[in-house]
Amino acid sequence: MSDDPLDALLNEMAPRDGEPIDPAAMARRDLQKALPKRFYKEATAQAQNGAFVLLLDGRGAKTPARNKLALPTLAAAEAVAAEWAGQDDVIDPLAMPLTRIVNSTIDGVAREMGATADEIAKFAGSDLVCYRAGEPEALVRAQAAAWDPVLDFARERLGARFICAEGVIFVEQPEPARRALKEAVGRVAQGGPAAPFALAALHVMTTLTGSALIALAVAHGELTPEDAWAAAHVDEDFQMRIWGADEEALRRRARRWKEMEAAAMLWGLVA
Repeated sequence: MSDDPLDALLNEMAPRDGEPIDPAAMARRDLQKALPKRFYKEATAQAQNGAFVLLLDGRGAKTPARNKLALPTLAAAEAVAAEWAGQDDVIDPLAMPLTRIVNSTIDGVAREMGATADEIAKFAGSDLVCYRAGEPEALVRAQAAAWDPVLDFARERLGARFICAEGVIFVEQPEPARRALKEAVGRVAQGGPAAPFALAALHVMTTLTGSALIALAVAHGELTPEDAWAAAHVDEDFQMRIWGADEEALRRRARRWKEMEAAAMLWGLVA
């Protein structure tokens, strides 16, 4: 086995056999492991062969699958370098959500663009904002206030008219609405060298919020990441107001927010 500390770190960060390349899943696994010591003094970004790479003490960094850690814009590479520079005595993957998304982009999404786009588009059939409570009235109003603007955005900007249903009974969305959402995601996937990173960011935002429409609203500047996050947790916040805060749920949400924030940042740096 190599004594190189970077190789050792990559082995620790790499997915196990059969494990999906997924930033959230990798973070949960990393909670159970001892953190590796920081082995570099300086983390920087540098232009190289038409891309921008992360350098650790002048040496090119790699992803867990041993691909070059290269990004399409200097701003994105500098943001990743800032995460590495911000590590203290140990390297904590939980404190590096942007790096995790970039790794999963390079090692996974870039090879599976069509499949990733399809996963996002599938949310058209069960998007969070289309399923509403019938009561109590306070929750009905809260959902409408948070989610109606998202449906307005989909109609006005994407040309997609979605149907709302009460309760959890499945509703078949109109084919034109599903097609319009798929086309919107497809345009992201066809966005040139930055497309894998933008698509990965959109995928993370979609899965974290349970809504491709909320994620696309962030991507189009219709919602801030903070407002999108609040919209995704309307039901949970309503229940907490009635029954009190669930501290463990709030801790999980805080960890997931870091991933949401990083995904929105990545989108803004590459899209």
